Amino acid sequence: MGIAYRDAWGFLEEYRGKFFPGQWPTLPEMLRISVFRFGDRPCLTIYEPDRISLTYNESLEKIETVARWLHSRGIRKGDKVAVTGKNSPEWAVAYMGVLFAGATVVPIDYQIKAEETDLLLKTSQAKILFVDEEKFDRYAKKSGGLTDVVSLKKGIGTFIYDLEGPAAEIEQALDTDLAAILFTSGTMGKPKGVMLTHRNLVADCYLAQGNMLLFATDVFYALLPIHHAYTMLAVFIETLSVGAEVVFGKRMVTKAILKDLKEAKITMLLGVPMLFNKVLAGILRGLKEKGPIVYGLISALMGVSGFIKKAFRVNPGKKMFGFILKQASLSTLRICICGGGPLAPSVFRKYNQLGLDFVQGYGLTETSPIINLNPIEAYKETSVGKVLPQTEMKILDPDERGIGEVIVKGPMVMPGYFELPEETAQVFTPDGFLKTGDVGYLDNENYLYLTGRAKNLIVTEGGKNVYPEEIENEFQLYEEIDQILIRGYELNKKMKTEGIEALVYPNPEFPWNSAAGENAKPDQAAVKTRIEAIIAEVNQRLLPYQKIARTVVLAERMEETTTKKIKRDAV
Repeated sequence: MGIAYRDAWGFLEEYRGKFFPGQWPTLPEMLRISVFRFGDRPCLTIYEPDRISLTYNESLEKIETVARWLHSRGIRKGDKVAVTGKNSPEWAVAYMGVLFAGATVVPIDYQIKAEETDLLLKTSQAKILFVDEEKFDRYAKKSGGLTDVVSLKKGIGTFIYDLEGPAAEIEQALDTDLAAILFTSGTMGKPKGVMLTHRNLVADCYLAQGNMLLFATDVFYALLPIHHAYTMLAVFIETLSVGAEVVFGKRMVTKAILKDLKEAKITMLLGVPMLFNKVLAGILRGLKEKGPIVYGLISALMGVSGFIKKAFRVNPGKKMFGFILKQASLSTLRICICGGGPLAPSVFRKYNQLGLDFVQGYGLTETSPIINLNPIEAYKETSVGKVLPQTEMKILDPDERGIGEVIVKGPMVMPGYFELPEETAQVFTPDGFLKTGDVGYLDNENYLYLTGRAKNLIVTEGGKNVYPEEIENEFQLYEEIDQILIRGYELNKKMKTEGIEALVYPNPEFPWNSAAGENAKPDQAAVKTRIEAIIAEVNQRLLPYQKIARTVVLAERMEETTTKKIKRDAV
């Protein structure tokens, strides 16, 4: 079933010595190669409110202008410049402009509190800030060591496209130099900045293509916040590496997303489990409304389609279910990739049955982030993917099932945390492997299967290890549930044993009592009864030691990160 890795980066040899001297190009050198190859193709595009698009040539011109302005303001190689704002072409131009100035970019989550942003600016030692207009006034006074503040949008302050600087000899970064500092979720206290070099990001970008074929004709959709390592690499940087087009999504609202997918003719959709669950739930709901006979027939045909695809590597689903995909605005999609959290195999399976090439990937900010990706020709539904080429992965202290902490070594692994030598030393083994904190096992074809996070482990009364994420996966297709978190609660303090409980926030958009009218308040007793019935149903499928013993129905949503993962520490 396995396939050989592709050499998606072999073409770089004809540009070595002309465009770059190192082992890998830097990000600016990579972009210059794509501009040389695809200068007139669309590069950075947005559709809201109107379509605005920059070609590769136009993008390079604006980026170099920003770099000259930064140089005129005293920015030199190694200096830090921060960028925070909503996804937009201006954000992308600022990001690359910083790198073309030889500096290090600090992308900051636009949704965090102002005090957290202040702390990250101070910690990263940023000299200049690019920020969206809504927050411009707060930073215009240039406090906290900032020398300049620039608005990413029109309407207030100095607009990024109005910048200009004289021609200058700008010292460029080497591939081994620091490209970006990315701060991981939960930044208050002592912020942990992941240092990523140009080599980390560019190597990861091309090595991921060893498991995934990309084309200049692809249209990527940047929907998730672009400051996050997943979108930054797997959407933005991947786009620039092959001369493709990136379309910036504005809102995580299903209706707006489907409109963008249709208008922009998106071919590459990268998202998190929540997004794919919602879209699939909508498709299945529409099919069920056609009646049990039609739904049963389509379900049977989906099963046949999935079998053919797996057994013969032929994809009949796109023709068989073209009408469904078109209605759902998914007909132009070539590949869907899910990351940022575990996806239920049942969801994975249904998308593939419908004719979409749907795969999972895995990684963390510390690994730039991709280290595993399912090849579409040889995907495994329960795996987060095959280890990337030039990457070594091991399982630390495996148990009798082969399960243990995942450790990794490769060109995409960070050199460390910014100015935190002790924290850096703690996450590396003596022989240089990064400890991911995730638990899982590898099969004989180097595919990884995750069972959970080491720190989330629940130890039951019988001494069994239970990983909450495995149980949470079982609930992904229940529309009645908006959020679920599985955790342990103390049974025996002395023996350190735990029971298993579920915290559930019901879906407020679910038609709980449609018979009582659309605006009627749901009967809380009925909601609790239905949630408990779902728990009982899932318990029937779980192993005896995994069963949920206690259920808490919540009145308010649990706090989430910007990639829609529940903040376990905040619950």
